[in-house]
Amino acid sequence: MAQMIIEVNGRPYTVGCEDGQEQHLIELARIFDRQVRQVSQDMGQLGDTRLFLMGALLLADELADAKARLATVQADLARMQSDQARIEVRATLALDNAAKRIEKLAAE
Repeated sequence: MAQMIIEVNGRPYTVGCEDGQEQHLIELARIFDRQVRQVSQDMGQLGDTRLFLMGALLLADELADAKARLATVQADLARMQSDQARIEVRATLALDNAAKRIEKLAAE
């Protein structure tokens, strides 16, 4: 397990992560640091615990919004796939009927 030092709101924190996940952890720390700094800028210094709590709550809110948007997109995709399948069935039936008519006309 790798040990890393990340910085949040100007303070270093030692954290562990799985080997190979260092860059991902650095990016997550940057995102959290930006959020905490924004809270600090908007509300003033509240102490690390409150800043971190507010930052985490705002990020959780963004995550909830993203999940809701994803669920909507997935529902839209499922509906479109269902519509496409129905259209394909109708097109296949129409082609079969047309082929049968053509064969009947050719036989006459």
